[in-house]
Amino acid sequence: MPGYARPVSERRLEAVLFDMDGTLVDSEKLWQRALEELAATLGAELPRALRESMVGATTPQAIASLYDAIGQPWRDVADGARWLDDRVMTLFKEGMTWRPGAQRLLAAVRAERVPTALVTATERPLVEVILGTIGRENFDVIVTDDDVTLGKPHPEPYASAAAALGVPTANCVAIEDSPTGVASALAAGCVVVAVPAEVDLSHVGGVTHVASLTTVDVAFLREAVAAA
Repeated sequence: MPGYARPVSERRLEAVLFDMDGTLVDSEKLWQRALEELAATLGAELPRALRESMVGATTPQAIASLYDAIGQPWRDVADGARWLDDRVMTLFKEGMTWRPGAQRLLAAVRAERVPTALVTATERPLVEVILGTIGRENFDVIVTDDDVTLGKPHPEPYASAAAALGVPTANCVAIEDSPTGVASALAAGCVVVAVPAEVDLSHVGGVTHVASLTTVDVAFLREAVAAA
């Protein structure tokens, strides 16, 4: 899906597009716990390298990768995805914590009245649980895996969010913690701030790297767009 096509005469911050898992909330550890439990029920272990490759993937993609890695590709992906989603739903309901600096940055963006979107590869029922922590009112647009035909790393999720907000992707900052999400945002034409959580992003080019969102404010985001 193409990005919003209004001509951009001047690069300026018009929207901030937030990834969710690992960017706003510390949920990747819960996904890992559930994946490890699923692997154990199948008499296997979850390889560390495989888990890193799953960050930013959809549930079916993660399940298919797991089955291939443990030598059980004949298993039904849909059954595994349902098991994983059910387990993660339980873990999410037990409690969710913010990533460092994320809550403060989101509040600052809203205080400046900069439009926001939540752009996640997670299915909507799980997103609804997390919205209880991060606040549905903090987002003008919410794009989940259920809302797109092609998920990350395809540009559709970020292009869809920008189009729904009515702003060109070139004037959007996407904040991401995974190579898959970064690829999606870059392909859509967004300016990208990469903040690592579970996966090293130092090798990823074409982005603004930060160690933590504690060092990011609205002025920083405006400068990132102006310098793009």
